Amino acid sequence: MNELIKQKLQQLPINPGVYIMKDVNKRIIYVGKAVVLKNRVRQYFQSNKNHSAKVIAMVKRIADFETIITDSEIEALILECNLIKKHHPHYNISLRDDKTYPYLKVTLNEDFPRVIITRRVKKDGSRYFGPYTNVGAVKESLKLLRKSFPLRTCKNMNVDRPCLEYHIKRCLAPCVGKIGKNSYGEMVKSVVLFLDGKSAVLEKNLQQRMGKAAANLQFELAASLRDQLAAVRKTTEKQKIMLDGGDQDAVGMARSVYGACIQVFYIRNGKMIGRSHFILKNSEDETDEAILTAFLQQYYNQASSLPREVLLPIKIDESILIEKWLTKAQGNKVEIIVPQRGVKKDIVNMAEENADKFLRDEQERIMREKAKTTGAVEELGKYLKLPQLPRRMECFDISHIQGSETVASMVVFEDGEPKKSDYRRFKINSTEGKPDDFMSMREVTKRRYEKLTETEMPDLIIIDGGKGQLSSALEIIRGAGHLSVPVVGLAKRFEYIFIEGESEPVILPRHGEALYLVQRIRDEAHRFAITYHRKLRSRRNMVSILDHIDGIGPKRRKVLWEHFGRLDKIKAATVDEMAAVNGMTKPAAQAVYNFFAAQQSFIDNR
Repeated sequence: MNELIKQKLQQLPINPGVYIMKDVNKRIIYVGKAVVLKNRVRQYFQSNKNHSAKVIAMVKRIADFETIITDSEIEALILECNLIKKHHPHYNISLRDDKTYPYLKVTLNEDFPRVIITRRVKKDGSRYFGPYTNVGAVKESLKLLRKSFPLRTCKNMNVDRPCLEYHIKRCLAPCVGKIGKNSYGEMVKSVVLFLDGKSAVLEKNLQQRMGKAAANLQFELAASLRDQLAAVRKTTEKQKIMLDGGDQDAVGMARSVYGACIQVFYIRNGKMIGRSHFILKNSEDETDEAILTAFLQQYYNQASSLPREVLLPIKIDESILIEKWLTKAQGNKVEIIVPQRGVKKDIVNMAEENADKFLRDEQERIMREKAKTTGAVEELGKYLKLPQLPRRMECFDISHIQGSETVASMVVFEDGEPKKSDYRRFKINSTEGKPDDFMSMREVTKRRYEKLTETEMPDLIIIDGGKGQLSSALEIIRGAGHLSVPVVGLAKRFEYIFIEGESEPVILPRHGEALYLVQRIRDEAHRFAITYHRKLRSRRNMVSILDHIDGIGPKRRKVLWEHFGRLDKIKAATVDEMAAVNGMTKPAAQAVYNFFAAQQSFIDNR
């Protein structure tokens, strides 16, 4: 405890509020709330015999703290949630990647609203549904909505004619007045009811509107409403009836060495309409009660809608406070219940079983990933009899078409995973116009390793090719004084691995992780080389087109390419835009514009 902290402890208020712990670099490492700030903050700096290992570690890092006084404990709770979401303190329990969860947004602030996926909630008059953890499920819901309720998808309403979406009956073209605002608004109301889980109300509304349309001889509208009603009923049939009415969120929790998982079942009007899982980090040393409390605070601080009841597996001390907070936010009474028996208890048990299953699946996934990465690295080192584990591997590949635009790629894998920031690509100069992979390999390895020190060398170098390419690379690498680094050649056929000094290749076991790792490295090197080769080839082709324009020589070709980057951008540029490029003149820009205009006119008249 430094002198600054000792002084501040003497000045602590007795009000409710939030305290913010900081380290020596002024970074926020913990945010908490208290009914009485003076009592709560002092507890951290008293005897640590009752503190957890996590709290002891945190207190050692505290170099300063701040307090913010609030009028009530509820205000302190809200402020704590907002600060945790903003700063993500290291020692707070927090929802993993909570800021990236998607929502479905109905843009009610527009005359003709849309339904879109967003990851940011704003106070803009729109209606938000979520958050969801399964992006695929959100996209499926959106796909179903757009098929059943043909709302507009375009951002621009200032058009002269309807787009393709109208002609394939996926939009009613409000942009050109094909549907009125009132009729469109009825469809938007149906979408909101559907997303709210109020399928019974929606079915009743659609049934009434369909009957009214049929009575008025509006058979096309009646058929459209009939299709919407059928889609809603089909979706409703998939939803298992759980309770006799009411809106609940059933919360289940499971824990393992991989963390804590919270599973939430969303029940609306007695039907389970969906579920989400959430992973909480920094929860290893926390109690179940602390984890659930932190989840409720952070989740409902960002939730777009609240249920009437929240069903929990265990009792938490702050349930009354959280109830008051949620009731204030909702405008209606929200209860936190720990069911002891009956259907509600069964739902919570089911949520816990699903949370446990997710953790077990996650554990198996992590083990599979480990087998593909670090496990595969260990296996490869064993089969190649390497002196040390090949944690960093560099692989080279050559790409060209009959010696034209020859390029080389170098990809890097560390611990079995690609490290794209270390990728390199090379334009080969020594073999232009003649296909010579051996000379190309000599050039690229010389440029890469000639000036590297022994400590900068990788643990394994892989040459994509047979004995010839391997010999070319070894000639340069050994000649540069790098005698200890293993260099192997990977034959394109059968994935034979040639080792320096060995007459017979190493054949890795089929269906083994070591072979799959080598194939991934080889394919990535090939992909990276091909991408660069195509880029150079397209640049060359663009230059050849510009060669046909009067007044455009090598210098102006170059400045046009450097400024616009792509041929389609040059075609789309105006005369003034091209004339503004350094090195261009108005007549030269007009010549380029006229050339592409004439070319397009010829295509249109064919």
